[in-house]
Amino acid sequence: VQLQASGGGLVQAGGSLRLSCAASGRTFSRYLMGWFRQAPGKEREFVAVRSWSGVRIVYADSVKGRFTISRDNAQNTVRLQMNSLKPEDTAVYYCAADSRSWSTRPYQYAYWGQGTQVTVSS
Repeated sequence: VQLQASGGGLVQAGGSLRLSCAASGRTFSRYLMGWFRQAPGKEREFVAVRSWSGVRIVYADSVKGRFTISRDNAQNTVRLQMNSLKPEDTAVYYCAADSRSWSTRPYQYAYWGQGTQVTVSS
């Protein structure tokens, strides 16, 4: 599976951005998909994960109620809608995929996109 993330940028606090992750591979629909982020000097952290079926979705407490993860298996795309952005959301955002059934741990994901920078100004 190859992943290509896009949609990052500079936005003021309170604004919105939508990240997209385009995936290649015939079995994309069966992969666990997640969004993670890494701020300077910090470890990569989980943001949102969605199972291949969509039955299970979980968000980090810090983004709950503001971010929404969605996937379109027909278009091999997973998205992250980010609303009410805060300066502390500033980070490089990565999409990731894995064939396991569930995980929110970055080190358990086998496939990663290249990352897209999100900067939120105060």
